[in-house]
Amino acid sequence: MIRVVILGSGNVAKHLYAGFLHQKSITVIQCYNRKGNVIGPDQNKKTVVKYLDELVEADIYIIAISDDAIKDITAQLPFDNRLVVHTSGSVPMQAIHERNRQGVFYPLQTFSTDKPVDFGSIPFCLESNEEKDMKLLQKLASALSEKMYTITSEQRNALHVAAVLVNNFTNYLYTTGNEICEEHNIPFEILHPLIQETAQKITSMSPKDAQTGPAIRNDNKTIARHLKILSNQTQKEIYQYLTKAIQSKYGKKL
Repeated sequence: MIRVVILGSGNVAKHLYAGFLHQKSITVIQCYNRKGNVIGPDQNKKTVVKYLDELVEADIYIIAISDDAIKDITAQLPFDNRLVVHTSGSVPMQAIHERNRQGVFYPLQTFSTDKPVDFGSIPFCLESNEEKDMKLLQKLASALSEKMYTITSEQRNALHVAAVLVNNFTNYLYTTGNEICEEHNIPFEILHPLIQETAQKITSMSPKDAQTGPAIRNDNKTIARHLKILSNQTQKEIYQYLTKAIQSKYGKKL
């Protein structure tokens, strides 16, 4: 049985708690946050503490807090030589204070408060300095998912940049597309199948090979018509920049 302590009360902490809850090989023996709030609907209030000196001994301490606070909180932990891992996509493993054994337990997914996640499809990026700690992280991750990757801090930081591009930036484009639909009284749901097909397509072929649209076809008449439709200057600039980027990528005439 792996004894886990979770530090934090945000979306990642709550989803990990929910994911561990029904795993026979894992028990969350304690949670920490400054307000002493429960992070699960059926959680025993007695297992939640709001002071670091109340932390009990565990096999692994998972730091699921804001990136900027990781260094400070791990420096305040009142014990030595225990396995402490964070869940950040961009913070180096070495941000964890060296008094304890350092590691990373990064689930690469977007987490929202009210939307359950299927951990079975989520990849976990793992890092540690010691082989025994890596084996423990692999055992912990395997209880939730079959997808595990040993990733260095440098690789994880690059991966996080890629994740921001394909998730956060793409979602901004969804928002922009939704605004255009609303402006012209069009249900955004008409685009749902297109969005789903685009995402599904790149699981079986290269994104580069999947590229379509007026930019790659060098369809300047269609591009001009689109720019006339866009009334918002920011939307025009995004459309023009991405059009030029696609044409440059595929060697089209600008």
